[in-house]
Amino acid sequence: MKHDELPEGALGGPGGRDPRPTPAAAEPRVALRLAGLFSLVAAAAAFGWFSMPGRTPEPLPVISEIADFELVDASGKAIDRKALAGSPWVADLVFTSCAGICPAMSQEMRRLQDQTSDIPKVRLVSISVDPTNDTPEALERYAARFGADRSRWLFLTGDPQVLRRLANEGMKLPAVDGDPAKGDEAIVHSPRFALIDGQSRVRGTYDMRDPEAMLRLRGDLRVLVSRENPPG
Repeated sequence: MKHDELPEGALGGPGGRDPRPTPAAAEPRVALRLAGLFSLVAAAAAFGWFSMPGRTPEPLPVISEIADFELVDASGKAIDRKALAGSPWVADLVFTSCAGICPAMSQEMRRLQDQTSDIPKVRLVSISVDPTNDTPEALERYAARFGADRSRWLFLTGDPQVLRRLANEGMKLPAVDGDPAKGDEAIVHSPRFALIDGQSRVRGTYDMRDPEAMLRLRGDLRVLVSRENPPG
């Protein structure tokens, strides 16, 4: 199953069913949307509360530590763990021929880029899980498609085993070969973003399909920045 595939018939279609909800059916949907909006507002309020002077957020857990690696950026420059150390960074998995969730993930990363322009030390890192096809030139075109600020947003490719080990073992973002017979894309990978601190430790993963999770990511990122790169 694709990352964002819906069950057959979820939007109506064959069988003559009208996809428009009846008033009775619409009421639970309205309630669910209101509940989701309340959760989002509550999360924002909680972040604002902990961001107030004198309030100390709970320490983020250490999920894993990233081992040494060496990959290549779309520019052709070698990038290793040391090159990203010192400041927090956010990573995701993509591949340029992906017709499923990757474009939405890259759009979300672009929003994160725009919303963190005031903390330029933060790096955004998109890692290809299809290095056979994702050459630096292909990644350069992909970066341009999403308006990436190439001084902050890196697109990495390289040895397949290194990439899979970094994704699965280091960042805890699963990536496996898909089964086209089951409707999968060539590669199936996590829809989550990973937050890594300046010591190469994963401090959280966040489902980009969940607005509340992405709000937490923005808050957690700023907490890490304030602790690792205090003003002054």
